[in-house]
Amino acid sequence: QVQLVESGGGLVQAGGSLKLSCLASGRTSSRYPMGWFRQAPGKEREFVAMISWNGGMTDYADFVKGRFTISRDNAKNTVYLQMNSLIPEDTAVYYCAGRSSYGSSNPHEYNFWGQGTQVTVSS
Repeated sequence: QVQLVESGGGLVQAGGSLKLSCLASGRTSSRYPMGWFRQAPGKEREFVAMISWNGGMTDYADFVKGRFTISRDNAKNTVYLQMNSLIPEDTAVYYCAGRSSYGSSNPHEYNFWGQGTQVTVSS
């Protein structure tokens, strides 16, 4: 079993930046492809970004391309989401999640999840 803990959320003004971290622990936690998702009040959970187990492949939702960057440091069992040029529409709870193979943006296909971290962007 793999446990995930997100951190780094907070309140930021529009145009600002935040860097989220997702610390994984448990069995072979560094070997899983990982994704970041977000969920705003009253909305469905949506895909933000994904990264392969070795960081060699990444993909992003269109609405964050050029603003967000996903990365990982397997020596630290940590996945990151650097968020720049934040806008109020980015306000949501952000979750990291893992699954056994790379390539899905469907949250229902991810096997383990963190508890989420709140990101609030003020205008």
